[in-house]
Amino acid sequence: MSGTDAVSASTEIHDYTQLKQLSEDQKAELLKLEQAEPGADSAIGGYRILDNQPSAKLLSGYTIPLVGLGTWKSAKGEVGAAVATALRQGYRHIDCARVYQNEHEVGEALEAVLAEGVVQRGEIFITSKLWNTDHEPARVEAACRKSMEDLRVSYLDLYLMHWPVTGNVGPEVQPPLGDTWAAMEALVNKGLVRSIGVSNFSIRKLEHLMATARIKPAVVQVEAHPYWRNEALRAWCSERGIHLTAYSPLGSPDSAAMLKRADDAASPLRDPVVAAAAKRLGKNAGQVLIRWALQRGTSVLPKSVNPERIKSNLEVLDWEIPADIYEQLSNLSHQQRMVDGSFWINPAGPYRSLQDLWDE
Repeated sequence: MSGTDAVSASTEIHDYTQLKQLSEDQKAELLKLEQAEPGADSAIGGYRILDNQPSAKLLSGYTIPLVGLGTWKSAKGEVGAAVATALRQGYRHIDCARVYQNEHEVGEALEAVLAEGVVQRGEIFITSKLWNTDHEPARVEAACRKSMEDLRVSYLDLYLMHWPVTGNVGPEVQPPLGDTWAAMEALVNKGLVRSIGVSNFSIRKLEHLMATARIKPAVVQVEAHPYWRNEALRAWCSERGIHLTAYSPLGSPDSAAMLKRADDAASPLRDPVVAAAAKRLGKNAGQVLIRWALQRGTSVLPKSVNPERIKSNLEVLDWEIPADIYEQLSNLSHQQRMVDGSFWINPAGPYRSLQDLWDE
């Protein structure tokens, strides 16, 4: 089913694909919005404008919106509609990666929405990631430019090293991660990228990287949810001013069919404590998990292609989880990675075990 087919009958759709600039009426609506009392949501031409969109300041000096749309596992033919819906619902953070094989469609959606004139490029935070096969320093810029081309942007807000993995076989990762990082630093110098960071790195690997880094990672993106809190890494990053972004915040419920992992992996969406919290708060389980992540001080990347779920996932900004429920969610005994990285394990190295990969 396409993203358009998935739209419920109650969802109002506005076709602005031919619009190149705001009409006088839309300009008047914008003026009214600027003069309105802060705190309330407003709508312009089918757009939901959020006055309470939270963000965090990065070491690079830029800010990152705390709720973003994840595009991992979003199928071709659906991801573009999801991105357009998200931006019209008030999202200002889109997380992408070359390996997701859908950046071209994301770029088409971005271009169409920007042409409508309500949202400007400078308001949208766009992340992409360097894939393992492009770690050779001479390949880094070309890989970045390919993502920029597909996304139809002149710069990226954030570029991440996707994994501390290059695909080589042997005792050490080659090329060294520090060499790849230096090439990513050059992207900042050239104005192609505003901030750089890493994904799926352990504390030990971060320490090793930062020992020679000229630019510190602004963001560390890892799996995090009540069933895998990653608390030691979160605290380590917080002490150093490094922002942590949580991917798979709902426990990646659809990953079992795509990733090598335990078939019986539990999901926090079905946890009785989460269910009880949702009932008490009058929210759904996904909203509780997203709000929990925000109250930890992390940004969060829920993924959906369902228009109503995309809207629902952003309705987490004007309420809080009470302290007693927050403590319960923060102390669930079940801890298990959903994305454990076992696909990178090779008896010949450099990662012979999950302990080697995660330094645990």
